[in-house]
Amino acid sequence: MEFGIISIILILIVAFLAGMEGILDQFQFHQPIIACSLIGLATGHVAECIMLGGALQLLALGWSNIGAAVAPDAALASVASAIIFVKAGNFTPGGQNVAIAAAITLATVGLVLTMIVRTLSVVIVHQADRAAEEGSYSKVEFWHFVALACQGLRIAIPSGLLLFIPSSVVQSGLASLPAWFTEGMTIGGGFVVAVGFAMVINLMATKEVWPFFFLGFALAPLKELTLIATGIVGLSLAIIYLNLTKNKGQQNGNVASSGDPLGDILNDY
Repeated sequence: MEFGIISIILILIVAFLAGMEGILDQFQFHQPIIACSLIGLATGHVAECIMLGGALQLLALGWSNIGAAVAPDAALASVASAIIFVKAGNFTPGGQNVAIAAAITLATVGLVLTMIVRTLSVVIVHQADRAAEEGSYSKVEFWHFVALACQGLRIAIPSGLLLFIPSSVVQSGLASLPAWFTEGMTIGGGFVVAVGFAMVINLMATKEVWPFFFLGFALAPLKELTLIATGIVGLSLAIIYLNLTKNKGQQNGNVASSGDPLGDILNDY
């Protein structure tokens, strides 16, 4: 499908914010579940893009910076794959797998782009240093905004190029991908999803949180529950847990430590 002027402007804004958030980590616009959902909202395919964002979010759980090794670029993967997904017009599970395969490839390409921008940032930092030597706070602030804008353009420019590629070209290009490539990327993505699940389970591997983990599996088959109802159930269980923990601490004369960092944080609340 082709996008209107308003959709293009909204997509570029989302892409620009996602690029900046990939560095700031303030509002998490670069996370797949948020970026893909916003692209879906801008293009009128909210439900489809939320499903794509959820699948990509499981991949992104396993993406983390380790020392000098930079993780794949979640911002470009989220925005560009959502654009390709909508342009292709194939909202079946097969089309989603192709978009996920494209996201993994784009995440690797994003590493090259971020390397270029980070190299450019060295020059910008030197300009900010000169402004600091002059005692000009306004110039220092200006160069900070320039560096941040470069990070936003790092995602907005590739996204803009994708927007002006005809949908027929995107569809024919995706259809020409060999089966071994798409299947291989899907399998590889499944490995990364396993890492993401392992990270979540490792976080939840405490005696305080395990009951909620199993309760979630028990409630999952109840399709009659809406998202609002599920949220109410979760909120109610959290309030009950906090009240029981507080009462137990008061009975002992003080708030007992759970021996687990997550449990101690919950006790503080």
